[in-house]
Amino acid sequence: MEKDMEQLRQKVLTCQNCPLWETRQNVVFGAGNPNAEVLFIGEGPGEQEDKQGEPFVGRSGILLDKMLAAIDLSRDKNVYIANMVKCRPPKNRDPKPEEVAACIDYLRCQTRLISPKIIVCLGRVAAQYLISPTFKVTQQHGQFHQKNGIYMGATFHPSALLRNPANKPAAMEDFFTLRELIREVCQHTY
Repeated sequence: MEKDMEQLRQKVLTCQNCPLWETRQNVVFGAGNPNAEVLFIGEGPGEQEDKQGEPFVGRSGILLDKMLAAIDLSRDKNVYIANMVKCRPPKNRDPKPEEVAACIDYLRCQTRLISPKIIVCLGRVAAQYLISPTFKVTQQHGQFHQKNGIYMGATFHPSALLRNPANKPAAMEDFFTLRELIREVCQHTY
Protein backbone atom coordinates (compact mmCIF):
# COMPACT_ATOMS: atom_id res chain seq x y z
CA MET A 1 0.00 0.00 0.00
CA GLU A 2 1.41 3.34 -1.07
CA LYS A 3 2.33 5.71 1.72
CA ASP A 4 2.24 8.99 -0.21
CA MET A 5 0.66 10.52 -3.28
CA GLU A 6 3.86 10.58 -5.35
CA GLN A 7 4.47 6.88 -4.75
CA LEU A 8 0.90 6.15 -5.83
CA ARG A 9 1.25 8.42 -8.89
CA GLN A 10 4.35 6.53 -10.04
CA LYS A 11 2.50 3.24 -9.75
CA VAL A 12 -0.52 4.52 -11.70
CA LEU A 13 1.66 5.97 -14.49
CA THR A 14 2.74 2.46 -15.47
CA CYS A 15 -0.63 0.75 -14.97
CA GLN A 16 -1.73 -1.86 -17.49
CA ASN A 17 -4.60 -3.35 -15.44
CA CYS A 18 -7.18 -2.93 -18.21
CA PRO A 19 -7.19 -2.34 -21.99
CA LEU A 20 -7.59 1.44 -21.60
CA TRP A 21 -3.83 1.79 -21.20
CA GLU A 22 -3.35 0.73 -24.83
CA THR A 23 -5.10 3.83 -26.22
CA ARG A 24 -4.19 6.48 -23.66
CA GLN A 25 -1.89 9.39 -24.38
CA ASN A 26 -1.49 10.20 -20.69
CA VAL A 27 -2.60 8.83 -17.37
CA VAL A 28 -4.82 11.39 -15.66
CA PHE A 29 -3.92 10.81 -12.03
CA GLY A 30 -5.60 13.77 -10.34
CA ALA A 31 -4.81 17.35 -9.41
CA GLY A 32 -5.17 19.77 -6.56
CA ASN A 33 -4.28 20.07 -2.93
CA PRO A 34 -3.43 16.60 -1.53
CA ASN A 35 -4.50 17.85 1.91
CA ALA A 36 -7.89 19.06 0.69
CA GLU A 37 -10.98 18.47 2.78
CA VAL A 38 -13.11 18.35 -0.38
CA LEU A 39 -12.59 15.74 -3.10
CA PHE A 40 -14.37 15.94 -6.47
CA ILE A 41 -14.63 12.70 -8.44
CA GLY A 42 -15.59 12.41 -12.09
CA GLU A 43 -16.03 9.31 -14.23
CA GLY A 44 -12.95 9.44 -16.45
CA PRO A 45 -10.74 11.63 -18.60
CA GLY A 46 -11.97 13.11 -21.86
CA GLU A 47 -9.99 14.01 -24.96
CA GLN A 48 -8.35 17.18 -23.60
CA GLU A 49 -7.58 15.52 -20.27
CA ASP A 50 -5.93 12.61 -22.08
CA LYS A 51 -3.81 15.04 -24.10
CA GLN A 52 -2.74 17.12 -21.10
CA GLY A 53 -2.67 14.52 -18.32
CA GLU A 54 -4.83 16.68 -16.00
CA PRO A 55 -8.48 16.22 -14.95
CA PHE A 56 -11.16 18.62 -16.18
CA VAL A 57 -9.10 20.85 -18.47
CA GLY A 58 -11.38 21.02 -21.52
CA ARG A 59 -14.58 23.04 -21.83
CA SER A 60 -16.13 21.17 -18.90
CA GLY A 61 -13.05 21.97 -16.81
CA ILE A 62 -13.39 25.67 -17.55
CA LEU A 63 -17.01 25.50 -16.39
CA LEU A 64 -16.04 23.52 -13.27
CA ASP A 65 -13.36 26.09 -12.40
CA LYS A 66 -15.93 28.91 -12.69
CA MET A 67 -18.37 27.04 -10.44
CA LEU A 68 -15.61 26.35 -7.91
CA ALA A 69 -14.56 30.01 -7.96
CA ALA A 70 -18.15 31.08 -7.28
CA ILE A 71 -17.86 29.46 -3.83
CA ASP A 72 -14.19 30.36 -3.20
CA LEU A 73 -12.77 26.98 -4.15
CA SER A 74 -9.84 26.31 -6.45
CA ARG A 75 -8.04 23.20 -7.65
CA ASP A 76 -4.78 25.07 -6.98
CA LYS A 77 -5.67 25.93 -3.41
CA ASN A 78 -8.28 23.95 -1.51
CA VAL A 79 -9.79 20.99 -3.42
CA TYR A 80 -8.58 17.83 -5.10
CA ILE A 81 -10.04 16.46 -8.35
CA ALA A 82 -9.80 12.83 -9.47
CA ASN A 83 -11.66 10.35 -11.66
CA MET A 84 -13.00 6.82 -11.31
CA VAL A 85 -10.67 5.64 -14.10
CA LYS A 86 -7.31 7.21 -14.85
CA CYS A 87 -7.27 6.56 -18.62
CA ARG A 88 -9.66 7.86 -21.26
CA PRO A 89 -12.38 5.49 -22.42
CA PRO A 90 -12.57 5.57 -26.25
CA LYS A 91 -14.90 8.24 -27.66
CA ASN A 92 -15.62 9.44 -24.09
CA ARG A 93 -17.97 6.52 -23.42
CA ASP A 94 -18.82 5.57 -19.85
CA PRO A 95 -16.14 3.39 -18.26
CA LYS A 96 -17.05 -0.29 -18.30
CA PRO A 97 -17.52 -2.03 -14.93
CA GLU A 98 -14.35 -4.07 -15.45
CA GLU A 99 -12.38 -0.88 -16.17
CA VAL A 100 -13.65 0.73 -12.98
CA ALA A 101 -12.88 -2.47 -11.07
CA ALA A 102 -9.31 -2.44 -12.42
CA CYS A 103 -8.83 1.19 -11.32
CA ILE A 104 -10.93 1.59 -8.18
CA ASP A 105 -8.14 0.69 -5.76
CA TYR A 106 -6.15 3.67 -7.02
CA LEU A 107 -9.08 5.96 -6.21
CA ARG A 108 -9.50 4.30 -2.81
CA CYS A 109 -5.83 4.88 -2.07
CA GLN A 110 -6.06 8.52 -3.21
CA THR A 111 -9.08 8.98 -0.96
CA ARG A 112 -7.28 7.39 1.98
CA LEU A 113 -4.22 9.60 1.47
CA ILE A 114 -6.27 12.79 1.07
CA SER A 115 -8.68 11.89 3.87
CA PRO A 116 -11.45 14.27 2.74
CA LYS A 117 -14.39 15.28 4.87
CA ILE A 118 -16.59 15.74 1.75
CA ILE A 119 -16.73 13.89 -1.58
CA VAL A 120 -18.65 15.39 -4.49
CA CYS A 121 -19.39 13.04 -7.37
CA LEU A 122 -19.51 14.83 -10.69
CA GLY A 123 -22.25 13.11 -12.64
CA ARG A 124 -24.28 9.92 -12.66
CA VAL A 125 -21.48 7.42 -13.30
CA ALA A 126 -19.38 8.35 -10.26
CA ALA A 127 -22.48 8.71 -8.07
CA GLN A 128 -23.78 5.26 -9.02
CA TYR A 129 -20.44 3.63 -8.21
CA LEU A 130 -19.69 5.57 -5.03
CA ILE A 131 -23.06 6.48 -3.49
CA SER A 132 -25.71 4.05 -4.76
CA PRO A 133 -26.23 1.98 -7.92
CA THR A 134 -29.73 3.47 -8.19
CA PHE A 135 -28.60 7.09 -7.79
CA LYS A 136 -30.48 9.51 -10.06
CA VAL A 137 -28.51 12.72 -10.43
CA THR A 138 -31.52 14.62 -11.79
CA GLN A 139 -33.47 13.85 -8.61
CA GLN A 140 -30.83 13.50 -5.89
CA HIS A 141 -28.25 16.16 -6.81
CA GLY A 142 -27.17 18.45 -4.01
CA GLN A 143 -28.15 16.04 -1.23
CA PHE A 144 -25.31 15.11 1.11
CA HIS A 145 -25.32 12.11 3.43
CA GLN A 146 -22.64 10.60 5.61
CA LYS A 147 -21.13 7.34 4.43
CA ASN A 148 -18.22 5.84 6.36
CA GLY A 149 -17.69 9.17 8.13
CA ILE A 150 -17.48 11.20 4.91
CA TYR A 151 -20.20 13.47 3.57
CA MET A 152 -21.03 12.31 0.06
CA GLY A 153 -23.18 13.94 -2.57
CA ALA A 154 -23.37 14.53 -6.28
CA THR A 155 -24.11 17.20 -8.82
CA PHE A 156 -24.40 17.34 -12.58
CA HIS A 157 -21.27 16.58 -14.56
CA PRO A 158 -19.96 19.80 -16.12
CA SER A 159 -20.09 18.28 -19.62
CA ALA A 160 -23.79 17.46 -19.04
CA LEU A 161 -24.33 21.11 -18.13
CA LEU A 162 -22.71 22.15 -21.40
CA ARG A 163 -25.16 19.90 -23.25
CA ASN A 164 -28.14 21.00 -21.15
CA PRO A 165 -27.54 24.54 -19.81
CA ALA A 166 -31.03 24.60 -18.26
CA ASN A 167 -29.56 22.56 -15.37
CA LYS A 168 -26.87 25.15 -14.54
CA PRO A 169 -28.97 27.01 -11.92
CA ALA A 170 -29.68 23.72 -10.08
CA ALA A 171 -25.99 22.81 -10.22
CA MET A 172 -25.04 26.21 -8.77
CA GLU A 173 -27.52 25.63 -5.94
CA ASP A 174 -25.68 22.35 -5.27
CA PHE A 175 -22.43 24.30 -5.01
CA PHE A 176 -24.01 26.80 -2.60
CA THR A 177 -25.22 23.84 -0.51
CA LEU A 178 -21.67 22.47 -0.62
CA ARG A 179 -20.29 25.82 0.58
CA GLU A 180 -22.56 25.70 3.64
CA LEU A 181 -21.54 22.12 4.38
CA ILE A 182 -17.86 23.06 4.08
CA ARG A 183 -18.38 25.88 6.59
CA GLU A 184 -20.05 23.39 8.91
CA VAL A 185 -17.61 20.45 8.80
CA CYS A 186 -14.27 21.62 7.41
CA GLN A 187 -11.55 23.37 9.43
CA HIS A 188 -9.10 24.68 6.83
CA THR A 189 -10.88 24.88 3.46
CA TYR A 190 -11.82 28.56 3.85
